[in-house]
Amino acid sequence: PLEYRAERGLLDLHEEMGIMIQEVVGRRVGRYFLPAFAGVAFGTNDYRWSPRIRREDGLLRIVPGLGTRAVDRLSDDYPILIAPGQPELRVNATPDEMVRYAPRKIDVINLETGEFETVELAGLLREAGSDYPRIRDIVSRFEGGHLSRPLGIGLDFGAGDWVVTFDGIVRNTDFVARMRELLGVLQESMQHPVDVEFASDGTDLYLLQCRAQSYASDEEPAAIPRHLDPARVLFTANRHVPNGRVRNVTHVVYVEPSAYHEISDLQRLREVGRVVGRLNRLLPKRQFILVGPGRWGSRGDIRLGVPVTYSDISNTALLVEVARASGSYVPDLSFGTHFFQDLVESGIRYLPLYPDEEGNVFRDSFLAGGRNLLPDLLPEFAHLADVVRVLDVPERRQGEVLEIRLNADLDRGVAFFTARTEGGTAVAAPVRPPGARDVTRGLESERSEDHVRWRMFMAERIALDLDPEAFGVEAMYVIGSTKNGTAGPGSDIDLLVHVSAGATPDQRARARFWFEGWSRCLAEINYLRTGYRTDGLLDVHYLTDEDLARKTSFAVKIGAVTDPARPLTLGTGSDGSGGTSGA
Repeated sequence: PLEYRAERGLLDLHEEMGIMIQEVVGRRVGRYFLPAFAGVAFGTNDYRWSPRIRREDGLLRIVPGLGTRAVDRLSDDYPILIAPGQPELRVNATPDEMVRYAPRKIDVINLETGEFETVELAGLLREAGSDYPRIRDIVSRFEGGHLSRPLGIGLDFGAGDWVVTFDGIVRNTDFVARMRELLGVLQESMQHPVDVEFASDGTDLYLLQCRAQSYASDEEPAAIPRHLDPARVLFTANRHVPNGRVRNVTHVVYVEPSAYHEISDLQRLREVGRVVGRLNRLLPKRQFILVGPGRWGSRGDIRLGVPVTYSDISNTALLVEVARASGSYVPDLSFGTHFFQDLVESGIRYLPLYPDEEGNVFRDSFLAGGRNLLPDLLPEFAHLADVVRVLDVPERRQGEVLEIRLNADLDRGVAFFTARTEGGTAVAAPVRPPGARDVTRGLESERSEDHVRWRMFMAERIALDLDPEAFGVEAMYVIGSTKNGTAGPGSDIDLLVHVSAGATPDQRARARFWFEGWSRCLAEINYLRTGYRTDGLLDVHYLTDEDLARKTSFAVKIGAVTDPARPLTLGTGSDGSGGTSGA
């Protein structure tokens, strides 16, 4: 708490806290009291597991029983994740995955002892499954490699494998639709996306808490450079990638996965967490990243995740959780836990890595090699040097630093070595054939305004290169995101082309062919700059005199009072550069 207050400049401010006591939602199930299910919901979703899921589709994080298991980070259990806007697109698509990553434990209140407990769900169902509200909508039966909804009058929870899927809740009730509507109403009222906590006793749905959803300071998708020299790449990611960019990383703290898993002494495992906490105070703030196995900061078996609290990692720039194919750990989507919200509010990025999946890069040789600074920084923990490695990036890379770019739209991330930047950005030069011209020179910056500026420059260049007489063109205009200053790395350049009344079919065909050449060329340049692959970058709309007279379709933009099309200066065609010069 003191570090939290210090970070936010609150140490010298007097604060008072109110305490609100809420009645626990739920019913009696055997000797326990619990809700049928509970969880958290978010208006926007920054960790999308399918390209079909949009950011505004939101996220539900649901568990059976008390909602503590939805907001706490757990080392040995999973919640069910649902996108309210796309409820059929689950994180786990196959029955085997749904079984493996289903909730197996449940938080309850023991009415006999009056204490909070965590119990095995299978045991609770065997003991009092018939008392559990809406149990048929919460669990499915796994048999013969298939999941099926419960059938029959009585359910025998002593036989078979019962798995929490919430399939009946999603398919047979209006719960998901109600949650989406609730998030929309609250967002409209608060003028900001919200996160809420909820619980259901099986009959009624209770809203327990609502607040504005936290965001990282930089939500822009970072451009992913193409054709990086492989020797410059430290790691790549292609699953559950958020947006963001981390620059000027000078140190890497690497907890070696195999060495960590070989530790059998719990005291030594806790020492690893203490080492990370000490390094957090010694290393330059936001200029180091943490890389290691397991669910960091989780509740449960510390052998499955480095035992740290938020204050132990509060100064890092990025937390990278590594899942090797040989290990039992798979990073879960921690989006929505209190631990994750602490990271978001502090601007700390989180990234799960799957190094052994095809197509990914993970340079163990760099992380496991070179001088380890741990014995010099913390001599009293030198005996852990085989587990915790502290790497000086500029020392290893002749002055270079590490940069990480993350793009949720592409679901791709990359960490690469590059020159240090002072108040700006540096982009590692792509590998080009010998003698090839650098078509992206001067276009290295990836800020939003530069995407706009480059597109406007190219629109003006196209207009100047065009031969109006050769192509039968009266005028050209730019509209849309390029004109309005909102273009991103994947945006089209929207052009309006006024074709003269006397243009021949041959002239029109040549014009279309010419614009198509520009479109494909610009798409390739944009791909080299940002990693966004498109068939073409120009969206050209051809208008006739009749269109302008009738103000049809896009013609209404020309001379409009609001959001008018911006005219472009056409070339004269007299110098021979227009018409046939192409892109």
